Formats: sequence, C-alpha cells, structure tokens
Amino acid sequence: MKKLILLLTLLSLMSCYDVERNCKDFKTGKFEFEYEINGVKKTTVFERNDSIEIETFEGKTDTSTVRWVNDCEYILQKKHPKNKAEEKAISMKILTTSKNSYTFEFGMVGSDSKQKGTVTKISE
Repeated sequence: MKKLILLLTLLSLMSCYDVERNCKDFKTGKFEFEYEINGVKKTTVFERNDSIEIETFEGKTDTSTVRWVNDCEYILQKKHPKNKAEEKAISMKILTTSKNSYTFEFGMVGSDSKQKGTVTKISE
C-alpha cells in the first residue's frame, strides 16, 4: 500500500512538470544546425523571418517559405524545388527551448517518420 501511495505521489508530481517552450523567441533570427552524416559533422546556417527561411549548406543557398501553424509549429516549402523530393513540405515542431537554442522534431508532411535535432540561435 505504501508503494502505491509513493507511486501515485511521484506520478502526480511528474504530471505537474511543464516543458519550457518560448517559441516566439525563435521565429526570427540567424541559426545554426549541426548534425552528423556517415560520421562526418555537417553544419547548416539559416536565417528566418516570419515568412521566409534562407538556408546555406556546403556553399549552396536555398530559400523556403515558412507558414506558421501556431507559435511552436511551422511548415517549410522549398520555393524552387529541383526534384520531386524537394517539392514535399516539411513539418517542423519546436519541442523545448532554452536561452539560445531549441530542440525540434521534423519530417515530411503526412509521414509518421520523424527526426529530432537541436538548433542554436547565433544572432537576432
């Protein structure tokens, strides 16, 4: 019985924990996203205003439109897709935020397959 009471107490305390999400702080600015592909560290830098995101990766620049669903979710759509895969929109969802970074989840719109990453804000 004591274990049950302890378990219920712990569960009730955990349910009170609310993840910090100050998504509005990350709607605009210049950002950096680092990730690894086949053991090689890659960096993408992008600048976003309310409706446009300009991304630079390995010396190539690409522009996407940004459509905000709510303060923490938006849809990216390439303005000039080069193939069928680039025509597909990408759903982005900010999961947590800190002072200068956010953790997000992304995937093709309509797909259940999602990936996670962390972005760092490098300037306003």
